[in-house]
Amino acid sequence: MAELVKVVVDAMGGDLAPVEPVRAAVDAVKERDDIQVILTGQEEVIHSELKKYQDYPTDRIEVVNATEVIETAEPPVFAIRKKKDSSIVVGLKMVKEQKADAFVSSGSTGAVLVGGQVLVGRSKGVERPPLAPLIPTAKGVSLLIDCGANVDARPSHLVQFAKMGSIYMEHVVGIKNPRVAIVNNGAEEEKGNALVKETFPLLKEAEGINFIGSIEARDIPAGYADVVVCEAFVGNVILKLYEGVSSELIRKIKEGMMSTIKSKIGALLVKPALKQTLKSFDATEYGGAPLLGLKGLVVKTHGSAKAVEIKHAIFQCVQFKQQKINEKIAERIQPVHFEVPDKE
Repeated sequence: MAELVKVVVDAMGGDLAPVEPVRAAVDAVKERDDIQVILTGQEEVIHSELKKYQDYPTDRIEVVNATEVIETAEPPVFAIRKKKDSSIVVGLKMVKEQKADAFVSSGSTGAVLVGGQVLVGRSKGVERPPLAPLIPTAKGVSLLIDCGANVDARPSHLVQFAKMGSIYMEHVVGIKNPRVAIVNNGAEEEKGNALVKETFPLLKEAEGINFIGSIEARDIPAGYADVVVCEAFVGNVILKLYEGVSSELIRKIKEGMMSTIKSKIGALLVKPALKQTLKSFDATEYGGAPLLGLKGLVVKTHGSAKAVEIKHAIFQCVQFKQQKINEKIAERIQPVHFEVPDKE
């Protein structure tokens, strides 16, 4: 039997908790035999939800009691410090203490980001851990890095993002020598804001990455780059627009197919092919956004995540652990040393 990867799932986090996180845990252990899920949260609520399910390996789902819940609107730093018995803090501490390999949450993004850095801790040499979701493209997937963790990033941060993203895409997704591009408002090197202009030459000179230059937002869905580098404000706008256009387009397609009798007949004919195509552009199929550069694995899923997204985030953790991504990042991202001039 394969070595069990222990994944903590925040059962109280997200708009659909505890229903969807608990269902994801059950689905995950039924589908794979190399996973143990630890559900953190109010144990009476979780056990009540688990009673709905039968015929699953109960020995691979554990419940760890956490009496408090961090709400989305709470100030993250204050919440992490005050609510030490919350499902987020209890889960992150288990990763820190190596009682678990990974932590998955649909709860407060701010609390997960702060808790990840404060409780789990950054790997040596990592300046800022970025959130990095996989986004669907015409050629498969690309990694968008950063999408929400560092809105005031510096050029050195973006260079590290490029290196961490390259490691992830090569060892988790399986893309050799992944193409790295920086988000810009034009393809020319001289374009961009101050951050992009300062970062561009650093990326050109950086060892260990396949830098191909700038990428405009319209070219991201075409899959021109495997690693899309930007600071968090830009990345979050790209991600939210991506998701909004995708869901609205799917709604319009369905609406059009049901508009007349002829279109309904046509819909029956194209349904199998269309369903498969739309599935490939469904972001929930790719799990959550890992917070890269920590000493342990932390994955953030959407606040409205359903069981399928959380389940894929759990599977993501298994691959992350098996490929030793944290260790590879720690090897590649070395601390920056500055020479201090001698005093005369």
